Amino acid sequence: MADKKLNGTVIVTYRCNARCTMCNRYKAPSRPEEEISIETIKKFPKMYFTNITGGEPFIREDLADIVRELYKKSDRIVISTNGFFTDRIIKLCEEFPNVGIRISIEGLEETNNKIRGLQDGYNKGYSTLKKLVEMKHPDVGFGMTVQDTNARDLVALYEKSNELNMEFATASLHNSFYFVEAKNIIKDRMMVAKEFEKLVNELLKSNSPKKWFRAYFNHGLINYIFGQKRLLPCDMSFDTFFIDPYGDVMPCNGTKDKEVMGNLNEQTWDELWNSEQAEAIRKKVRCCDRNCWMIGSVSPAMHKYIWKPAIWVIKHKFLRFWKKEKYSMYENKIVRDFREGKVTKEELDKCSTCDMNAKVNDGLSKESIKQLKSKFEKKIIEKDIDEQ
Repeated sequence: MADKKLNGTVIVTYRCNARCTMCNRYKAPSRPEEEISIETIKKFPKMYFTNITGGEPFIREDLADIVRELYKKSDRIVISTNGFFTDRIIKLCEEFPNVGIRISIEGLEETNNKIRGLQDGYNKGYSTLKKLVEMKHPDVGFGMTVQDTNARDLVALYEKSNELNMEFATASLHNSFYFVEAKNIIKDRMMVAKEFEKLVNELLKSNSPKKWFRAYFNHGLINYIFGQKRLLPCDMSFDTFFIDPYGDVMPCNGTKDKEVMGNLNEQTWDELWNSEQAEAIRKKVRCCDRNCWMIGSVSPAMHKYIWKPAIWVIKHKFLRFWKKEKYSMYENKIVRDFREGKVTKEELDKCSTCDMNAKVNDGLSKESIKQLKSKFEKKIIEKDIDEQ
């Protein structure tokens, strides 16, 4: 195996206390006794960045132990959470002052609570953010999955992130086994694209180079929701990986079906990463036509192919000084074609990963599937939390 450090995402659990409209993972939880162990985490390779996600990672009572072990392997760690378990988050950040925290907030209060299905979820998440800011935690941010129902809150949330001087991340609807969803789709592309356009221009007004490159990422989200090819190559499974609660190493979380390179519970990292099974998955990745535009695959690509976003940034930040609005969504030919009637909504829908007739895959183990036959998923999670 090459000595280079990798980019890894650890899905520590599929259990989740939220009921998000765009993600059905809460309906397909993992069993605690099957979830990735410290012994398996000890087998991880060296990483320059690790994202811990779920499900809701703070449901795991041993999350601090996981972070402690991962810091032996990784230069930087960021945890994605819904922010509901405030006390656990604060306690963990007190022990690990350099860990990044990203809280999902899907809009202003009414919109967020409707989308995420958490009672008082907005206030819980926002109060967690404010407490982290008050304790001067250095790596705090929030993000939203942009869709028809919350797109008009996009710039308002960005402005809130500025007020709190924190990171603001965006995503759009995706379909995959990970989200246990096949029917997510943007219905009013022009409206959503217009809101992204506003955000791009706000980011370009900033004096922060990091925000200029985030502008490029959001330009790519417009390209994605119109069903076009990725702006950058996808190198998932080559220098980036995901690992699920069962120890299965996967190229990413965007595939229709779960694609497995090997199992770290049963193999060493070198055996897994250099196996024939892993090479077969890499061949699939090279032929993948899903054109996902999620930060997990785009961030490594932006670093690897830095000249492409850099040229875009220079053009829009510095070469358009005479323009009040430096970016227009109509720079994308597909957006112009749609406006002019050269392409129809139905044709764009066919370019989407939305599949109304697809069987929804969930990536669960046999034992996790078995528990759903005797218990409702909501009762499983409620019991977990009550016992804790």
